[in-house]
Amino acid sequence: MGGTEQKYIQEAFDANWVAPLGPNVNEFESTLQKYMGENKHVAVLSSGTSAIHLALVLLGVAKDDEVICQSFTFSASANPIMYQGAIPVFVDSERETWNLCLKALETAVIDRIAKGKKPKAIIAVHLYGVPYKIEEIKAISDKYHIPVLEDSAEALGSSYKGQKCGTFGDIGVLSFNGNKIITTSSGGAIVTHSKELKDKAIFFATQSRDQAPHYQHSEIGYNYRLSNICAGIGRGKMEVLDKHLQLRRNMHHFYVNLFKTWKRLAFFRCPPTIILPIIG
Repeated sequence: MGGTEQKYIQEAFDANWVAPLGPNVNEFESTLQKYMGENKHVAVLSSGTSAIHLALVLLGVAKDDEVICQSFTFSASANPIMYQGAIPVFVDSERETWNLCLKALETAVIDRIAKGKKPKAIIAVHLYGVPYKIEEIKAISDKYHIPVLEDSAEALGSSYKGQKCGTFGDIGVLSFNGNKIITTSSGGAIVTHSKELKDKAIFFATQSRDQAPHYQHSEIGYNYRLSNICAGIGRGKMEVLDKHLQLRRNMHHFYVNLFKTWKRLAFFRCPPTIILPIIG
């Protein structure tokens, strides 16, 4: 913990903002938006899994649609596909980044199109904070007109060529679960390129309540908004994010030095264009 989390939590209690909205939610979103870069819009949610689910909803994924997902990932990357009644198409990874294999990805896309089942989206994961092959996957996405859902759950703080991970796909997703770079106990976020898409995500996350003088719901909604208490933890954690990133890098260097005499042991390394939270 950074030390200021309790202050923001106490402010929420003092103001009686013990709900899935409030000043901490607004400020946490604002801080994340500034951190992710210019013209980015963030909606904070109850988990990274809920963020992936809402991203699929925003991309129009529906029953019997197919969504490509890398096989080497946590189940939360794939489960939301099933929530929509859609079908995950698993694609293997490559050795350099451990993320989506470009050859296997294009082979899968061509195969599904030939069988009349063009994938509705590609879920690309920055596994362990290591960016997938961003430019190459975007080229495949553009070639076949399939949007990329960027699972950046483990990559808050990672950058590629100076741009933050979570901002490359059509929609990005962050996680603040207990094992992530920063945690809000449970939490996540959607990162979009437009305020309209952010507002739509918040609409779905707050039970899709219409603008009406009574309870009216014209679309299916979800209870996915982040608590004002948890957002207070997130505000405090953002103040020590850079410190936590450096601790992860130090941990990596510790193990490199510890095992440097082990001739048969190789360490995962990344190109210099990539700045990682886990690997320095």
